Amino acid sequence: MKKTKDPRINAGYVSIKGFLLLFFALAAFNGFHMWIYQEFVKRGLMETSIQFAINMLIVYVTITAGLVTAVIGLIRNASWIRPMRNLGEAARKIATGDFSVRIPPFRKDGKKDFVEVMFDDFNTMVEELATIETLKNDFIANVSHEIKSPLSVIQSYAAVLQKDTLPEEERRECAKTIVEATQKLTVLVTNILKLNRLENQEIMPEAKSFDLSEQLRQCAVAFEDRWEQKNLDFEADLDEVQVCYDESMLEIVWNNLLSNAVKFTNRGGKIMLSLKVQNTPESESLAVISVTDTGIGMKKDTQKRIFDKFYQGDTSHAQEGNGLGLALVKKTVDLLGGTITVDSESGYGTTFTVCLKI
Repeated sequence: MKKTKDPRINAGYVSIKGFLLLFFALAAFNGFHMWIYQEFVKRGLMETSIQFAINMLIVYVTITAGLVTAVIGLIRNASWIRPMRNLGEAARKIATGDFSVRIPPFRKDGKKDFVEVMFDDFNTMVEELATIETLKNDFIANVSHEIKSPLSVIQSYAAVLQKDTLPEEERRECAKTIVEATQKLTVLVTNILKLNRLENQEIMPEAKSFDLSEQLRQCAVAFEDRWEQKNLDFEADLDEVQVCYDESMLEIVWNNLLSNAVKFTNRGGKIMLSLKVQNTPESESLAVISVTDTGIGMKKDTQKRIFDKFYQGDTSHAQEGNGLGLALVKKTVDLLGGTITVDSESGYGTTFTVCLKI
């Protein structure tokens, strides 16, 4: 397998700090050796015998080897042993379930070698593990009470279906109710997973350029059967706008806003979808998307909590949702750096407006 250089590594293989440390250590030792030699000469202590020269050479080589070994040990400890010890301690903490641990960089010059890049990858891995752990905990906490209702329905109607004397019409009605309960359960689980994944996501999906107006058209067409069943008038005024985001994340926003508009608009009502370009005083261009309906609207206290998880302002439509749609919308828009506002009046409809940077 061909090895490729990691583009994040910008530190050289030779350590200037290690070279200077070894250089000055040897220079200091040689200076000390010369001083000792001169002192011996001054005091007439020098011997010209070969044995004395051999002994001096042995002492010199021994001390030099010991000094070089000590310096290399210090360099090895600073550049390898200490970082690996910290890595081992961090791994042990993670093994016990502590996902808050992070390994700080060791280099002070801002450059990255193999060890620093490995620490970056390790920290990214821990962040993702923490996301999965949080996702699991939140899923269990949130789903525990919401899951009881559809499961109770399924259990009750399944028990009724076991009766041999049950008329065929009632049998079909029980089966239909069970299917609806399972569908609601599926939507609930899917939305909880999506929301918690967004709330704890550390690595953002790759953004790509796409036609926002075309995406809005496709999302709107997906609801055509539903608005026709309620005899709703649907209007769209879409400018051609290219944006650079993750398409799947924005689909969450449009699908939930359009779904709510259809759900809360009475028969014969109207839904309007708009996409316009707006320039800000800071010379930025914004894509402004509005979803307006002539539905039941919301009171002021409802508008304050509309983006809370599991909150449903209109309990008459509670069977059609689980209070997670707008929480998903808000979290998605926040992650993408946009804004979402709601303008509504009870009995006169609602307008959701999303602003995204182009």
